[in-house]
Amino acid sequence: MDADEPEHDATSAERLGPPVPSEAQEAAARLPTKPDAVVLVGERVRVRPATLHDAARLFAISNGEPVTRLGRSIDAYDPDELVWRFVPVGPFGSPGDYAEHLGSIIDRPDWRTFVVEDVTTGEALGSASLIANSPADLKVEIGALWCTPAVQGMGVMQEACLLLLTHLFALGYQRVEWKCHAGNARSRASAARLGFRFEGVQDHHMITKGRRRDTAWFRILADEWDQVEVGGG
Repeated sequence: MDADEPEHDATSAERLGPPVPSEAQEAAARLPTKPDAVVLVGERVRVRPATLHDAARLFAISNGEPVTRLGRSIDAYDPDELVWRFVPVGPFGSPGDYAEHLGSIIDRPDWRTFVVEDVTTGEALGSASLIANSPADLKVEIGALWCTPAVQGMGVMQEACLLLLTHLFALGYQRVEWKCHAGNARSRASAARLGFRFEGVQDHHMITKGRRRDTAWFRILADEWDQVEVGGG
């Protein structure tokens, strides 16, 4: 055999990767490019599709003004430091600025943006999105996550993400991704608590706010989901 001729042995097909089960292929054909506008309800939070009517409410809990949610109050704060520091957008100067941003992501063909709200009062607590949806590959990302400082550390976004994860794997997704600024220790810790596995850092992945961003990648696979143990907080 010529030294440059590729080997053809019994394991060559195995190196291509396992075949996709028929039920997964059916899910790939069924799932829409834009994730469905579902409403998910947990013990403390409800996750529902965002509309432009939510812009003023979301701006009010993320612009640095005092806010009270879930029985906790916070005085005036730095919105860049506590909400937007590691996010590619924000802070926003007015409800109109936030509405322009919200409209742009609502219109994206492979995104679905949600409001995370108090299940009892309906007050907005933050926002989460399903982004970079690729039904053909049975993968999607949970991203664009933020919550008002009044509820940070209370497990609000953890509950919202668990609702989304349960929903996504029930639909047939095989991979759910999470990525964040490599310097965002809070987001990385959240991913770990939710059971995401760290895959590595992609250096110089993006340019955001005039700075080079290294991005940390995480994921949960469908066959891991039943074994995921979610951490506290």
